[in-house]
Amino acid sequence: MDITTYINSGILELFVAGKLTEDENEAVFEMMKKHPEVTKEVLEIENAIINLTKSLSSKQKANFDDIRGLLNSNPDTNSKVIPLNATKTSWTRQLGWVASVLLASGLIWSVSQNSNLKETLTTSETENKALEIELNTKQIQLETNNSQLAKANSILKVLRDKNTISVPLAGQAINPDAYANAFWNKTNNELVLDLSGLPKAPEGKVYQIWSLTLNPLTPTDLGIVSDFNEDANKLFKIKNPNNSQAFGITLEPAGGSKSPTLEQLFTLGVIPTS
Repeated sequence: MDITTYINSGILELFVAGKLTEDENEAVFEMMKKHPEVTKEVLEIENAIINLTKSLSSKQKANFDDIRGLLNSNPDTNSKVIPLNATKTSWTRQLGWVASVLLASGLIWSVSQNSNLKETLTTSETENKALEIELNTKQIQLETNNSQLAKANSILKVLRDKNTISVPLAGQAINPDAYANAFWNKTNNELVLDLSGLPKAPEGKVYQIWSLTLNPLTPTDLGIVSDFNEDANKLFKIKNPNNSQAFGITLEPAGGSKSPTLEQLFTLGVIPTS
């Protein structure tokens, strides 16, 4: 069968109307991929149906002459409908005028249903995307909560251990009202710091923790608290394997310092001897 005969067979109109079987639809798709003129014909049929749909009111019965006039509109206009008087043998002539009207009605309904289906699919895709974002957000929140819970349990374990000692750190000259508390477990070298008595760190500054031996005075860096301002509880857990005699906290430039800036010593506490 040549392309012209295939186009005139009426199968493309049935394809647009959704009246073909799955295998028949597959065959039409293959023809559309191989022959641009078949694709063009399908698009023209769809445009004709859309224009026909716009012209007919759902609440008004169109008589025979109205429908025939619409289908026979001038091919030079923008409506692009298929003329009944075309030279090719059309599917409407094969099926008869009454059958063509019924099929045209079916095509109009099919296009309307397809449009509604596309809108439904678009809405569903949008809702699914929103649901996916919400689920991802909740997953992040859950992971954050689990992390915070694990941190809290780890801190409580240190505080409740019988080998943990408490070391209060008093405010110094730069800020006498400042204070902190250190909880040190010598057995496993874990140190928990309660820094809720320190003011917010200025921009570009961080608090740095020091382990001290007193005679002679020797500081050992235990690290900086880079997330001090963001942490709501101001509880921090670090390792301290040193033979500490005191703890001190200074305010240092971002990134920390190799040795403490004594002019910025905020708190200091001596570890009690047993």
